[in-house]
Amino acid sequence: QVQLMESGGGSVQAGESLRLTCVADRLDYSAFCLGWARQGPGKEREAVAAIDSDGQTKYGDSVKGRFTISVDKDRNTLYLQMNNLKPEDTSMYYCASGCPSAYGALWDDFDAWGQGTQVTVSS
Repeated sequence: QVQLMESGGGSVQAGESLRLTCVADRLDYSAFCLGWARQGPGKEREAVAAIDSDGQTKYGDSVKGRFTISVDKDRNTLYLQMNNLKPEDTSMYYCASGCPSAYGALWDDFDAWGQGTQVTVSS
């Protein structure tokens, strides 16, 4: 199972930006699906975004137009650029892998997770 390590979380004001980074210990360049999910206090874990080896991306409705997922295959690194952050984005953010693809109903069906990085947005 791939090992994932997130970084880049922090505390910001509403309207500001953060970029999360996730390094995978290995990556099958021909077939991968990676993503981000988050879990806020008292909430269920929510998929945020996914990207696959075909370059397809998928976003949760609450972050569309504000968050951008990307991958650097040469560095086995996944990114999540988060712009115009809102207090409701406050969560622990997890890097994830194993979704079948970024297309279709199972785009958020991850099977491996990192340890998480905290994002706090104040108003």
